[in-house]
Amino acid sequence: MKKTLVSALTTALVVGAASTTFAAANPFSDVPADHWAYDAVAQLAADGVIEGYGDSTFKGDRNITRYEMAQMVAKAMAKSTSGADKALVDKLAAEFADELNNLGVRVANLERNADMVKWNGKAEYTFTRKHFEAKSSEANRNDNDNTVLFRLEPSAEVNSNWHVNARLDATIDLSDDTAQDNVKLKRVWAQGDYKNFQVKLGKFGNSIANDVVFDDTFSGAEVSFGKELKATLAAGRVNNDTLMKTAGTVLVGEQTDYYGIGLNYGVSKLSARAGFQHFGIHESATRAAARGEAAETVKDNVWSVGAGYKFDKNIALDAVYARGSVDMEKHPVESKTAFAYTLNYKEAQPENKGSWGAWVGYRYLGSGAALHPTYDVVSRAYKGFEIGVKYTALKNVVTQIQYGNGAAIGQNGNKPKYNTLFGRVEFLF
Repeated sequence: MKKTLVSALTTALVVGAASTTFAAANPFSDVPADHWAYDAVAQLAADGVIEGYGDSTFKGDRNITRYEMAQMVAKAMAKSTSGADKALVDKLAAEFADELNNLGVRVANLERNADMVKWNGKAEYTFTRKHFEAKSSEANRNDNDNTVLFRLEPSAEVNSNWHVNARLDATIDLSDDTAQDNVKLKRVWAQGDYKNFQVKLGKFGNSIANDVVFDDTFSGAEVSFGKELKATLAAGRVNNDTLMKTAGTVLVGEQTDYYGIGLNYGVSKLSARAGFQHFGIHESATRAAARGEAAETVKDNVWSVGAGYKFDKNIALDAVYARGSVDMEKHPVESKTAFAYTLNYKEAQPENKGSWGAWVGYRYLGSGAALHPTYDVVSRAYKGFEIGVKYTALKNVVTQIQYGNGAAIGQNGNKPKYNTLFGRVEFLF
């Protein structure tokens, strides 16, 4: 049975009316001060139990539905009441139990939707100084970079198994005031997680042998399954804006077809991995014209193996080797071999202030196998030693410094030496 709004409020929902002196201002133009329900309506409006309409009217003679009444009961239940007032509210709650239950479900869903989208990210400053030894007829060359990165990584829940993820990067080159700021959607993918099975669709980071061979994004699909022994299958396309652009290499194309398979095994202190990755590099017309031939697809099949061992909670050793198949006579590269060794001591944990880690390693990154390696101070087509330290100065504030020293690999006897100093500060959130 329907009631008028004024009747409902004054006979059933006047929370505290018997014990409160009303002093609230008149919020509604159609409820004059001499109206018999003025005090109750004014107080309930001040308490947030009723809101009225956008035109500052109350429309108290309008019939209300049970659902509208339940909304007001819910607001009254949120207030602190006692004695007769609480008994009245409890009676109303029992009367409108079904409507309140439905209202509660809606509220719970809204709260769940708010929690379904999570945001992570970081602000990062990076300084890099590269010094290359002079060639016989050239002056010494220093290359300094100052870069600020702001990254957002949202993750939205679709259901209990699927999420949609993204990475948005904004970068500023502080060493060049004329350079334009760069904002890019770097990654976006859907990910389904099931028991011992995962699938990714979209543009995301490669996970097969991604330290020496290819630590970059590709567009396509990836499926992995298993637990202690995990197999990964991937296929898609690589954008050459960030792949194979190192000076001196001839493996530069307009687009690269990609597929691969990887195996990862980890138990106790020992881990091992192996991978096969195919890169079909669509040769650029400019490079083909320089050779005097038609453009072709340069095939590079890269095999890789790696292993790691933890001696104790502080010390760990890791090694990886990769070998490519590119035809070096037709497409000369520095080397089609790549390998790296790393000795790690402790680890900087962003959540633990004062934690730190250090490492030392050797890298040999022939561009026929290391198409986009992960290292900061030894570049593709170079070889050399690397030493680094990370330190968590404050919670979620991580500092890092690295030094690299070595030489270009080369094939013609010209192997200029280099050294690189790398510093970074990350603010994680």
